[in-house]
Amino acid sequence: MLRKMHAVGFALVLMVALGATAVRAETGTVESGKTSVKLSAEFAGALESLGVTAGVIDPSRVYGGSVTFPVTGGAVDLATARGEIAHSGGLTLSAGGTEVRLQSFTIDTTGSAPVLTGLVVVNDGLLGRVPLFDLQLPSGITLPLKPSENGKLRIKDVGVTLTKAAADALNTVFEVTAFQEGFNIGMANVKVMFYRDCDSDDK
Repeated sequence: MLRKMHAVGFALVLMVALGATAVRAETGTVESGKTSVKLSAEFAGALESLGVTAGVIDPSRVYGGSVTFPVTGGAVDLATARGEIAHSGGLTLSAGGTEVRLQSFTIDTTGSAPVLTGLVVVNDGLLGRVPLFDLQLPSGITLPLKPSENGKLRIKDVGVTLTKAAADALNTVFEVTAFQEGFNIGMANVKVMFYRDCDSDDK
């Protein structure tokens, strides 16, 4: 009887250990990477017509019409694509004596629809974290996600549009009505590097 109990106990421990390993294998921990957004001509034209000047917050950079935001961490469930990806840097929007900083972006796919949130700072006063941009993932994504052998995952052609919350905030701050929900901001490419303990597959 005692031997049988030991056998059952060992089986339970083994099942728990295997289950924990499976969870670790499905969810990749993000180490680094970058998200680049090619800003649309409509967005650039709207800012110009409103007299709003756009800039970047270190360590973001502008290359050939695209703004790059370094990835600082996060985690993604490879089986479902649910996760969060954090970034440093950000954007500034300035007009007259008003400056808006949109920074510390997080791509969040844990809710009903993908969204990019960010901290909003107006003239050095923190308003809080706001859902800034809705994200439209490309139709070609298949699950589970498969990072390359060296742990890299790239998702191209992600549509970026303005949320209602962001449009309302910008209209209020700049005293305009031009910012509307669904306004085309541009197209994003996301590249992340996972720690090597996540599932990988050659590409």
